[in-house]
Amino acid sequence: MSIVVRDDGAVSLRYFSQTGWTAIFSGTDTEIGRMVRVECWDEATGAALVVDPKRGALRPVTGYEDFSRLERAEQVIAAVPGGGWQVHWKDEGPGGTPLTEQVLAWLITSQGRATAITVDTQGHVEDADGADAFIPPGENPAS
Repeated sequence: MSIVVRDDGAVSLRYFSQTGWTAIFSGTDTEIGRMVRVECWDEATGAALVVDPKRGALRPVTGYEDFSRLERAEQVIAAVPGGGWQVHWKDEGPGGTPLTEQVLAWLITSQGRATAITVDTQGHVEDADGADAFIPPGENPAS
């Protein structure tokens, strides 16, 4: 995942990248628009390289006809345990009921941002973007 900073300055916590960059592709008649992590840079040309799943190899973004632009993304530099914290949503549970999940870990970015990563009862791991409340260890979600 990488954190993508939008043109309006808002930050989406859905994407992280080791290089700090994400490539944006607008799509074609046969390919949908997409965001792809920049894996590294070509030392000879300086072009951003992404994984081409069809070729199974790195490929310069400039080799794609629908390459649009690069966007800055934050880099994760550390992960620390959740420490007993919980995340609460007022209406994300079944039928719009309240939902509380354990924070599995906190991802720390190069910009000093901490992002809570949760795990649900099915074992799915996601960020807590959009949570209504962060609950310290030992506190009840209802309080």
